[in-house]
Amino acid sequence: MRFTKMHGIGNDYVYVDGSAEKVADPAAAARFVSDRHFGIGSDGLILINPSQHADFEMEMYNADGSRGKMCGNGIRCVGKYVSDHHMTDKEEITVETLAGIRHLKLFKEDGKVTLVRVDMGAPILTPAEIPVDVNAAGGISGCVLDPYGEVILEAAIPLNDSFSMTGTCVSMGNPHCVVQVPDVPGFDVSGIGPLFEHNPVFPEGVNTEFIHIDDRRNVTMRVWERGSGETWACGTGACAVCVACILNGLTETSVTVHLRGGDLQIEWDQERNIVFMTGPAVTVFEGEIAL
Repeated sequence: MRFTKMHGIGNDYVYVDGSAEKVADPAAAARFVSDRHFGIGSDGLILINPSQHADFEMEMYNADGSRGKMCGNGIRCVGKYVSDHHMTDKEEITVETLAGIRHLKLFKEDGKVTLVRVDMGAPILTPAEIPVDVNAAGGISGCVLDPYGEVILEAAIPLNDSFSMTGTCVSMGNPHCVVQVPDVPGFDVSGIGPLFEHNPVFPEGVNTEFIHIDDRRNVTMRVWERGSGETWACGTGACAVCVACILNGLTETSVTVHLRGGDLQIEWDQERNIVFMTGPAVTVFEGEIAL
């Protein structure tokens, strides 16, 4: 199988041209190639396929082989891949995902894509659609809702018999819980992250962003991703962070999110209800591996 290793600010995936390579068992392949000791090393596998509904399809698998609906850093690299490999000459493309069709704008230097702006669509805020089990979160009394009683601004998530943390729940095509902590660099992400991921409050699991508000235009975050563990970056997570902070009146509508792997520029155009993400995409190396 021929592949390209790429990353978006440290969130790394193995990319395969699905029109040229047939992967019989993508879930098993994802587990194999993602292993950082015996495989290539990545946060998962992404197949770039033809699409009947868009220019391309992104078929994404997490490191544990589970299917992912959407990945913001991953889709930026899809844009770079198809342009750099001359699969398209467009500067704006559409990519089909399980979370819907996303629109990408490609920015080039010396003929190669270096930066990609993605229309990430509208945030999903209704508990049942995120999904969040409100009753498992302590019922309505355990949540702070918006004035219309539809959006969970804050929910006390029980992590064990005596410990809970408060988070804002948002979906960007995949579920997120945004939690403020006083010390992001020193926070026990690997210890607390799984308590969110496998919590009955989140029937489909959850990505958890642990954040600190630096000022009204800057937020620092680390992320625990369902199916992959802590990653250096999460594009949909950064979008969820921006939305959560705006809903709670903590930031402006455009923020820089500082992640372990680098920075993303996130903007929520509330008039059109669209979240935009802008960030880099990088090719690491290309190769061939026997599955």
